[in-house]
This record gives sequence, C-alpha cells and structure tokens, in this order.
Amino acid sequence: MTVDDTGSGADADGREEPPPFPSSLEQGDSDDAESGEHPLALRLEQLILGAERRYTPFQAARSAGVSMELASRFWRAMGFADIGQAKALTEADVLALRRLAGLVEAGLLSEAMAVQVARSTGQTTARLAEWQMDSFLEGLTEPPEPGMTRTEVTYPIVELLLPELEEFLVYVWRRQLAASAGRVVQAADDEEMVDRRLAVGFADLVGFTRLTRRMEEEELGELVEAFETTSADLVAARGGRLIKTLGDEVLYAADDAGTAADIALRLVETMAHDETMPELRVGMAFGTVTTRMGDVFGTTVNLASRLTSIAPRDAVLVDSAFAEELIRTGDAPASEAEAAEAAAEKEGEEPPVYRFALQPMWQRPVRGLGVVEPWLLTRRSDGTP
Repeated sequence: MTVDDTGSGADADGREEPPPFPSSLEQGDSDDAESGEHPLALRLEQLILGAERRYTPFQAARSAGVSMELASRFWRAMGFADIGQAKALTEADVLALRRLAGLVEAGLLSEAMAVQVARSTGQTTARLAEWQMDSFLEGLTEPPEPGMTRTEVTYPIVELLLPELEEFLVYVWRRQLAASAGRVVQAADDEEMVDRRLAVGFADLVGFTRLTRRMEEEELGELVEAFETTSADLVAARGGRLIKTLGDEVLYAADDAGTAADIALRLVETMAHDETMPELRVGMAFGTVTTRMGDVFGTTVNLASRLTSIAPRDAVLVDSAFAEELIRTGDAPASEAEAAEAAAEKEGEEPPVYRFALQPMWQRPVRGLGVVEPWLLTRRSDGTP
C-alpha cells in the first residue's frame, strides 16, 4: 500500500484504503470514533493520557511534522492496532511522534534505531501495564462502596495510583539505565559493547508439562509466579541480570562465570527446599553473546539451552568454556587430585579455597552444535558460602 500527501492509500489494484495508524481503537469513521465504546473506558483513557482525543492519524502526523509512513511505523512498533482515520489521538501522541522524529533529524538516532526504541519500549511497557491492571483488580476482594462493580472501581484506583506509579517507573528506569551505562563503559572495546563475553544460564522446571494437566489453572499460575519471583530475586541479589521468563524457564546472564555459577546452585538449593516446587535443572555456557533489545542471542545461548535439556534433576551442567573460566579465575580446581596435591604441598599454609567443583561428564552430540563435553557443577564444602 502507498500513502499520498493527503494521507489516503491505494493498493495495487487502485482501490482506496485508509492509511494505517494504530491505537487501542479500531473504528473506521471519524464521526463515530467513540460510538460503541464504554463511557468508562473513554474516561479512563482521558484520565491516563491527560488529554482528549483531537486528531486523526493524518492530522497527528502533520502536526508532528512527519510523514504518515514514518508515523505508522512508529505507532505499529509501539504495539498499537490500525484505526484507519478515526479521531482518536491526543497532544501526547503528537509530542511522542515529534520527539522520535526529532532524534532522527538531529542525527542522534537512525530511523531504524528510532523504530527499535519504539518497539522495545512498547513491548516492555505493554506487559507491565497488563500485569499492573490484572494485579490491582485481582487484589480487590470488596468494592469500597456497596453495589459497585469491579469495572466501576477501576477509575478511582487508577486515579490514585497513576502519579505514584509514573514516578516509580521513571525512577526504576533511571536506575536500570545507570547500571547498564556502567557496564558499557567498562567494556574493553566498542565491539564488546554489542558482542560480549558473558555467562548465560537457563533454569528449567522438570515435568512442567505434566503439571499443567494435573493442576488447576489458579494453582499453576501461583506456582509459575512463585518460581519467577524467587528466580528474579536470586538473580538480582547475586549480581546477575534476568533476561526473560518463559513460564517454566528463566534465562539470566552474568558478567563472570563465578557469579553465574553461584546463582545456578542457589536456585537449585532454594527450589529443593520448597516442597511445592518441582525439581530444577540448569544449563550454563560461557562465551560471546550478541545483545539486542534486552535479549541475548548466539551459539553460547543455544548451548546453554541444550545443556539444560540434558541436565540431571536438581543439577547444573556447564560447557567446557565455562569450566575453563572457573579454573582460570581460581573458583574451581582443574581436578580434585590437583586440589589435594596443592593442599599437601602447602602444609602449614592456608590451602587455596575453591568455591566450586567440576566433574567431567561423557561427551555427547548436541543437536545443531556437534559434540560437547558437559561438566557437572557442584559447590565445594570448603568453599565460600
């Protein structure tokens, strides 16, 4: 489809169709853009956005000084649905377009990067917004006034929480940005800022598919939430970064192998002490990782995932590069025999203290990655707690 200067589009057959532009509405006629919508939904939208609907997509793009094509790319990237030419946009929408386009015009971002910014922000905040609304409404057992429905309670809740949540969101974002900036400036070179050597770990609940057939939906939801919450807290507290959660699996990364190893073993130990939790298995690899939009990619990530699938229950498997890194940093001995020999040679002196032990396992072929040599990682009784 093409978009002309008037904002109308035509397909390959010459038929006119409205230019794409997203929002939470899907109305096709600007005169009745608000028809069929719940009045409370409109009041909530105005409360949250702090402005009334004033613009059609074409009017918003023109006011922001950007083309309809670019405006559509930005808004779709943020995750909003096409609305044709409904009058459903506000001054805030115009300002957002203007800011993104201004970053491109100033040369601070390429157009592709600006779209990535819109997409990553939209994806992250969409999940956050859904979770917040679900959690707030689920927590309401009784309305503040007799006869009020949960829908009617939504407005006063949002009105009270909105300013506080907005401030808190900005605070957390600034904290995370500061931490990320700190990691970037410590990188050895520019290439390492994107393709970095990291320790990557997957933690997976054993037998989760069978559980989904036996447990009620509410019980299953509580189990997944408990697993994700516990994992996120442990990863953060020990200095790792939670990349994403996948229900029965979490993916995390750490700058060094020792930190990642400690996190993995603590996850297994913590879950083992919780009778409500299934057994856990963890796979980890160390090597070059490509980072994009907060996610990690590459052979190292794939290898960690494959090791997880073959790890024994309540155990941690690592690849040979991960084992070598632990040996290099002095976190684990090359072998138990070497550790005993070193202790005997230094009689009367403090023997070296190793945090972890490594046991080589049988080499085995791994789909798509060839033959790998897994190592079983355990915690040494004489190591640092």
